[in-house]
Amino acid sequence: MLKLAKLTDYATVVMTAIAADPARLHSAQDLAERSHLPAATVSKLLKQLSKAGLIDATRGAQGGYRLTRSAEQITVADVVDAVEGPIAVTQCSIHSGSCNIETSCGTRANWRLINTAIRQALEAVSLAQIAAPLRRSGGNENPLTFHPRAKPASGSKSISLGPTPE
Repeated sequence: MLKLAKLTDYATVVMTAIAADPARLHSAQDLAERSHLPAATVSKLLKQLSKAGLIDATRGAQGGYRLTRSAEQITVADVVDAVEGPIAVTQCSIHSGSCNIETSCGTRANWRLINTAIRQALEAVSLAQIAAPLRRSGGNENPLTFHPRAKPASGSKSISLGPTPE
């Protein structure tokens, strides 16, 4: 199973809480309460997100955290990178020389292609999109639709996450 770490999921929750009111300075305690996460976890994530340059930290009694750029300019890939490091489906998809069969492997190039597709999908979804409330019509969720940055092959369509609308 390909799965993001729980902390990455929580980082997205914290970032969406900040994005909901981008002009305001958010305290760690307020973010913990709004996201229903332990304060220690939120504090750890805020340090990682700040170190990655996604949020600014202002110290002091009137301090707090805010996004360094608009939610439209921050991608889900940025959040994943901040918490987990570079996106890699397999070790060899981003690092060379870390596998004993690398020189004779017949699947390495394909894993790199898959890794690139996943990265492009995560880069194509902004924090603003993921922070937006789910739109509902007739009881069905409208899917989050995006267009990968790389030019798709002719005849291909945009990628859609979620159920297909009727």
